[in-house]
Amino acid sequence: MGPMPFSIRPFRRFPVHCSVSYNAGPFQGQGTVWNRSCTGWRLSGDLPMRPGKALSLTVTLPNEQRIEVPEIVVRWSRGQEFAVENLEIETHTHAQIQHDVTRLVREPGENVL
Repeated sequence: MGPMPFSIRPFRRFPVHCSVSYNAGPFQGQGTVWNRSCTGWRLSGDLPMRPGKALSLTVTLPNEQRIEVPEIVVRWSRGQEFAVENLEIETHTHAQIQHDVTRLVREPGENVL
């Protein structure tokens, strides 16, 4: 049997649907976050990204709260869709994401379109 094509992710991913803006140097893209875990986000946007590219994100949650992610790196991309992973995230932001993820799981009705 050959090697498995997918790596096993250490954190469960949760489906979300919220808007995101992202910056790569002078370029800004707008898009949608489709899911997230404690360490990363999967999104699609109007500005395609290459793996290895460093970005900053501003995610607007369904309750209009914003999460700023100052430094995140693109892990893979496929057309307009790509996944990013946190490099360093401030402790309070990490706690906030943990809290939001937990709340989204407990109250799945909240993130319905």
